[in-house]
Amino acid sequence: MRVLVAEDHHVLARTIATGLRRQSMAVDLVVSGDEAERMCLGTDYDVLILDRDLPVMSGDEVCRRLRELRDAPRILMLTAAAEVMDKVYGLELGADDYLAKPFDFAELVARVRALARRAPKPSPAVLRHEGITLDRARREVHVDARPVSLTPKEFAVLQLLLEARGAHVTHQDLVRTIWDEHMDPRTSAVRATVSRLRGKLGAPDAITADTGLGYRLHSAPGLLR
Repeated sequence: MRVLVAEDHHVLARTIATGLRRQSMAVDLVVSGDEAERMCLGTDYDVLILDRDLPVMSGDEVCRRLRELRDAPRILMLTAAAEVMDKVYGLELGADDYLAKPFDFAELVARVRALARRAPKPSPAVLRHEGITLDRARREVHVDARPVSLTPKEFAVLQLLLEARGAHVTHQDLVRTIWDEHMDPRTSAVRATVSRLRGKLGAPDAITADTGLGYRLHSAPGLLR
């Protein structure tokens, strides 16, 4: 899942971003409305967490403009304006959800995930491949019924590979989807994460790397399910 946080309170913005990254989300940050619009025009985000009170361009105007796009992200307005009519107005502008400050972070995470599930063709709650089982809601992974502890990045990589159902996932797709915009596309972080993931899955050949194509889950013919 890729999320853009548009919030001009720097401490709050960093806190939100850090927390969402710990939930295996790729997060970018902007501090003004015009930056939020520019980023959404150039990047496919699943969810935009949008403060209404932004400099240069208000969050209301950002919401209004993005709703004119065919593939706009889901918009969660996050604002101190908590009156009922404020919420009604924000939703009428085109926001998909509205959360007033102060808020509980667990609720923010739940709302972001709920918005992402509204996208076309959502991924199943539980993904399986041979002996591997990944439960997206519970954030749990099992290999042959044995629980496996993964970091958020390892979990996100495995989820993306499972969703590909044996097809290749390129290095660029992994960087773009799981890391953020500041990550150097030539980084070795992907290779290192995949290497650790192989070790935790207990099968060095569980994930194959094919030059020029990317990574995929290894499977004998007919066994991918």
